[in-house]
Amino acid sequence: MGTLALKTDERVEAVYFTRDALVVDLMDGRTISVPLLWYPKLLKATVKQRSLWEICGGGGYGIHWPEIDEDLSTEGLLRGAPAPSLKKAGSQKSSPSTTRRRPKAKSKTN
Repeated sequence: MGTLALKTDERVEAVYFTRDALVVDLMDGRTISVPLLWYPKLLKATVKQRSLWEICGGGGYGIHWPEIDEDLSTEGLLRGAPAPSLKKAGSQKSSPSTTRRRPKAKSKTN
């Protein structure tokens, strides 16, 4: 029994925004939607700054916003990878359960 292997084309076709998301249409018909919260530079950018994007990445696999110096790849978007600065901020938080220390045992004196 054979399987049908569909050819994918992860190059950028279109980029737009909803109120809370970045949406990227790919050449193969797929659409990626990711939360704007994942990309603080885009979240803080004006509507005009967001609209001034260009395809980059050697062959059309990336998006560049020159006015805010932000670059994203379709590979990262498909992987569900938030901005590196967001990942670092999240990993620096410590939970109370990991910061507790066991009390020292009391020594007995004779």
